[in-house]
This record gives sequence, structure tokens and C-alpha cells, in this order.
Amino acid sequence: MNIEHSTPASVPELGSEEKKSLAVRAVMIMANGDRAAFDEVVAEDAVNHEAKSEPPAARVHGPEGFFATALWLRDAFADLKFEVSNVVEQDGLVVVEAVMSGRHEGLFATYDEYGRVDQVFAPTGKSFSVRQAHWLRVTGGKVVEHWAVRDDLGMATQAGWVPPNPVSLVRNILAARKLRKRIRADRS
Repeated sequence: MNIEHSTPASVPELGSEEKKSLAVRAVMIMANGDRAAFDEVVAEDAVNHEAKSEPPAARVHGPEGFFATALWLRDAFADLKFEVSNVVEQDGLVVVEAVMSGRHEGLFATYDEYGRVDQVFAPTGKSFSVRQAHWLRVTGGKVVEHWAVRDDLGMATQAGWVPPNPVSLVRNILAARKLRKRIRADRS
């Protein structure tokens, strides 16, 4: 799906190297960028196509949603970082190949299509390092779309989520209850 984004007349289009640099920055700030950094890099109407299993706050368009994704990842993973190995740009579409690594120190939850908690993984303290490819469309000097190809099974295996065992299943059920209770309390 390609969403049309117009470039304001006053914003000159970036060259290939500038687009690549911007896309790399957009990936890197997920680990440690503040909200202002997201405002600089992400367009107001930008769409993160990967947010469908993320918290509701991450599903909104623009810097606010992208920043919510970053906070969701940072809450779950200590020492989060991205190591970029390759970057390619063609016609405003930039592919950033990277390795994401971290340590599972907080609850990691995925959400269903209605924004309800789907799965929760209690912290394991285990480290992971997985390859990813991020596809970012850059227009008007900002990121306007994002897709990713990730090794979720590799991450789940390294983080100790699979194969499940009786102890981890109980820990995950208890963690899910705790998270759902916290969400209900926040809504009250």
C-alpha cells in the first residue's frame, strides 16, 4: 500500500545520501531519541505499518505514534540498540538493514486489532540479537511510511519465550493479568 504524501513547495527534496542518513536516524532514535528527535524526522501524517500489534498509542500517525513505539520497545528491552549494516535508497524508498539487540527486562506485550492486550511475555533477563530490514519512505525531508521485516522467531527463541515451559507460561499469565489490571486502572 502506498500512501500519497505531498511535499510542501518550500521544502526542497533531499538527495539520496540525505534520505539514507535520515532513514538511519529514524531507526537509531528508536533506542534513545527524545520526542523532539521524532518531530524532526517523522512527518505529521506518517504511517507505521508495523504498529498493528503494538499498543494503541503507537497506532496514531506521525511523530507521536512513532515515539510511542520507541517507548514500548524501551520499556521491555534494556540496552536496546540498532547496528546498521547496509542502507539502500531508490526513488525515496530507503531500506535499512540492521541488527537489533537488547535484554528482556520488562513486560513485552502485543495487542490485537482492537488494541486489547493479546500476548504478554514476562521478563526473562535474556539477551537477543536479531536481523531486521526497515523500509522507510522519505518525502519532503521526513519519514512518511515505515514497514519492517523482522526475525521475530529468532528474538522469541533468544529471549526465552519459545519453546514455552510450565514456569514461563504461568509467569506470562500472571504478567498479562497485572498489565490488564494496570490498563483498567489507567482508564478509570
